[in-house]
Amino acid sequence: MNFIRTRSSVLLGSIHRSSYSCFTPVGSTSISNRSTDNKQSLPNICSVRLFSNSPSSRMKFVQFNTGSDSKQRLGVLSSDGTKVADISNSFSGDLITLIKSGTSLDAVKAKVEKASNIPLADVRLLSPVTNPQKILCVGLNYRGHCEEQNKPIPKEPMFFSKYASTIVGPFDGVIAHSITDQIDWEVELAVIIGKEAKHVSRANAMDYVFGYTVAQDISARDWQKTRNGGQFLIGKSMDTFCPLGPAVVHKSVVSDPYNLVIKCSVNGVEKQKGNTNELVFRIDDIIERATQSITLVPGDVILTGTPAGVGMHRNPPEFLKVGDVIDSEIETIGQIKNKVTADQ
Repeated sequence: MNFIRTRSSVLLGSIHRSSYSCFTPVGSTSISNRSTDNKQSLPNICSVRLFSNSPSSRMKFVQFNTGSDSKQRLGVLSSDGTKVADISNSFSGDLITLIKSGTSLDAVKAKVEKASNIPLADVRLLSPVTNPQKILCVGLNYRGHCEEQNKPIPKEPMFFSKYASTIVGPFDGVIAHSITDQIDWEVELAVIIGKEAKHVSRANAMDYVFGYTVAQDISARDWQKTRNGGQFLIGKSMDTFCPLGPAVVHKSVVSDPYNLVIKCSVNGVEKQKGNTNELVFRIDDIIERATQSITLVPGDVILTGTPAGVGMHRNPPEFLKVGDVIDSEIETIGQIKNKVTADQ
């Protein structure tokens, strides 16, 4: 598939302090006419704000392929977010391989300087992390999300998990599985683990973080709450229920992960808007508590919770349906856009 550039950047509103790229595949149709194929079901993402072009934004890692080659590749975005430096040959096209290698940022930068550059418009972005060993999630971790349910602020984290098979790319479709009619949205800050973490103390927990990305913890509320004996697994782990992307932003780019605006809209209507300063249990606390009994390994993903505004707690409740478009955005990190597609 070939792509053409439709606009170089989009100016940001009050939530942002940076700009992002956008592109449209050649020969694509509009969202309303697009096939319900789950893969890259949102080709026209002009006005989608993708990547910061701040001076420190060089270390933003993407996984991608091109129209002529379906093989997964690994790249680093240029400072202006318009090109991808292809460093696949050094790391087998896989971010987790890079993380496990322990390669320093300086060494990565040296490879980037020698790498071939591909216009962003010529690539298809995949999830920036694929096949992590674990996706660890934290429920009830924003004060507003607790309040909208009339639940007390928890005294310890509520951990649960999703299967890695839920992961899809930043512009892939989310399947409206026929066994549920209560599919809901949850925008979340995702943490990517950078090295093996066991019995970690809170004081040095952030040393184990590699970077961050945007996640959607899509949830089938009936299967989460009232079916399957009240266990979350099926309600959280249906295929396509964890869009990630558009990039893994190295932690050095994010000056304060506890002061990021986070928001979600459906069909252009804002549903969630919060700030990571609302986190009940911060990232360092989560890592300390989890690693007392669970060893985290490079590439593991932690979903840190969602702010108020989910569909099931609206009056009346709202759920996603085929054709809906979900925009999920976190300041400094980026934005993903996923269309709800029919079960096939």
